[in-house]
Amino acid sequence: VYPHTSNWDFVVGLLAKWALGLQLRFWAKDSLFRVPLLGRWMRYLGGVSVDRRSSRGLVGQTVEQMREARARGERFWLAVAPEGTRSLAPGWRTGAYQVAVQAGVPVGLAFLDFRTRTVSLQRFLSLSGDTATDFAAFADHLAHRVGRRAELASPIKPRP
Repeated sequence: VYPHTSNWDFVVGLLAKWALGLQLRFWAKDSLFRVPLLGRWMRYLGGVSVDRRSSRGLVGQTVEQMREARARGERFWLAVAPEGTRSLAPGWRTGAYQVAVQAGVPVGLAFLDFRTRTVSLQRFLSLSGDTATDFAAFADHLAHRVGRRAELASPIKPRP
């Protein structure tokens, strides 16, 4: 879901999830899950705790969960803010991209556009595995979207 520039993104995204009846899971920073009631609520909503400072195999675990869901004939929808933060960053984190490539699943290009007051998920891409090609396709569809705080939208490129 791009761009992620405000706490309002979560509220708007949650309302869209409920309106569409989607069983979405989402990655969220682990500190949100440490508060007892908030953590329980986040899990209920579909939240998966992520320690952004660690590389303890989240990509591999998520790929395996997706494969298991597919084997059971179930869908595994994962919504992520690829920037990994609401702050201006030098690019996108690539964990979700790696999950999609390794699991062989398409990426739904969802956006929040506060200028047009639009929430959309209307395009799905099958990834090539070539980072430059795939990120160019992301940018073609998402670069002109305007977040609540437009100055905080990170460029659509892999983080160095």
